[in-house]
Amino acid sequence: MKKSIGAVTIVFPTPVFVVGTFDKSGKPNVMAAAWGGICCSKPPCVNISLREATYTHSSILEQKAFTISIPSEKYMKEADYFGIVSGKTNDKFTGSGLNYVKSDIVNAPYVKEFPFVLECALLQHLKIGLHTMFIGEIKDVKIDDDMLNSEGKPEIKKINPLIYDPATRKYYAIGENLGSAFSAGKEVGGKP
Repeated sequence: MKKSIGAVTIVFPTPVFVVGTFDKSGKPNVMAAAWGGICCSKPPCVNISLREATYTHSSILEQKAFTISIPSEKYMKEADYFGIVSGKTNDKFTGSGLNYVKSDIVNAPYVKEFPFVLECALLQHLKIGLHTMFIGEIKDVKIDDDMLNSEGKPEIKKINPLIYDPATRKYYAIGENLGSAFSAGKEVGGKP
């Protein structure tokens, strides 16, 4: 039997996105965000939802661009730091010891040490209660060479992205491969 736990913001898994922006003076900033994901395949788009109170919120509106850096599990502490201090009063790159790179595609920085990056141009935004959903058109994806498989595709086990559990506020690593999508289900009765 299932038990109701109410209308809460929980879904599994939740990504750890590190959103990069330049503020109006050109200062690089990043913040950790968990509310987001792919939202369109053509054009390729990703969404993130941020509270208006965040420093990043106004920077996205001003610059019309952002990046999403995906941290590997070895950068858990730095990614968490990006979510607990404000860019208004802190230089997060100096504080974390990590470095930024200015995107050559959009006007936003990304985290050099993180293995996987989406470079996005702001396509739309929509205020939804406490949060604003930003939809970014993915203009390019950058990945460290050693994170690719022999076919030139990103390999999740090499990247080792962090995932977040919003119910317990804990970070996790990805698990084992259980099977192939669009294939494993063929073993279930009936026809696709």
